[in-house]
Amino acid sequence: MMLPPLTTVDELDEVLSRPTPGVLRTLTAIPGDIAVLGAGGKMGPTLCWMLRRAFDELGQTDRRVFAVSRFSSAAPAEWLQQRKIDVVRCDFLDRAAVAALPDIPNLIFMAGQKFGTQSDPSATWVANTIVPAIIAERYPKARMVALSTGCVYPLKPWQGPGSDETDALGPPGDYANSCVGRERVLTYFAQRHHSPLMLVRLCYAIDLRYGVLLDLAQKIWCGQPVDLAMGATHVIWQGDANARIIECLGRATDPPSAVNLTGRERLLIRDLARRLGELLDRPVHFTGGEAPTAWVWNADKSYEWFGPPEVALEEMLAATAAWIRGGGATLNKPTHFEVRDGQF
Repeated sequence: MMLPPLTTVDELDEVLSRPTPGVLRTLTAIPGDIAVLGAGGKMGPTLCWMLRRAFDELGQTDRRVFAVSRFSSAAPAEWLQQRKIDVVRCDFLDRAAVAALPDIPNLIFMAGQKFGTQSDPSATWVANTIVPAIIAERYPKARMVALSTGCVYPLKPWQGPGSDETDALGPPGDYANSCVGRERVLTYFAQRHHSPLMLVRLCYAIDLRYGVLLDLAQKIWCGQPVDLAMGATHVIWQGDANARIIECLGRATDPPSAVNLTGRERLLIRDLARRLGELLDRPVHFTGGEAPTAWVWNADKSYEWFGPPEVALEEMLAATAAWIRGGGATLNKPTHFEVRDGQF
């Protein structure tokens, strides 16, 4: 897929939620309704809409997509309802509210907390370990895809092969360690109940309103220096990430397994910044230098399963630069990809 010119949020959301042939094949093979838990976050709305559009395209209009979240802001809930998605407001720490959720055979678990960890680590640990336990107890037999992060691995030499799914986990900081905790908790319950589970270690999804490329482009556009301490990274277009997450429903296993979900190409921050500077016609200023290690991953397994993503890096770079030039909306949520000590 070649990205069309994107100038509005509506155009962007439409592209991010287009079902792929792989999504259609997966949903044909897996019966039943689907709930997206934590659907009010950055990726949840477009992922829910991709599911709804796929069901409609398959002629399976009776299958339901449940978007479950606290929805502290009304806007995402209204957006989802307009697209014929069932919105359910739920505090996942309220066991009575969780018990009242409908019985659903397929779950995409996206709930969690990252930012604010440094000031209140206990809240992050509760969100990332207690909430998964409550959900796993409520749905002991459900097929589940659970979102994790590539930050569950330790930092590795960025010129090396990158972390693969067989590597030992051992990250820095409370946030990433609490994500290891989420994986361990969900794995425990899945093994106990023999329920299919796939852990998806995602880094970093690119939506023109947020993501590593936006972080870099904003700094360059405003004349701020780009920190080189995290010398390399990987990215994937959010539409591709949405599709692969849905396809992972067909890959959930008993016992549980994991997959790294990102782009295969190792990207140097220095090179990304220079390319964005060219596209923005702005000079690029750097600060610091590349540390010998970074969070880098081996995404070969996901490429073997799903093939290459539909949107290439150069398309993401060009679209990001055009979005910045056009004054496109942002979520004002920096990824803090440059943070090396895990303190978010």
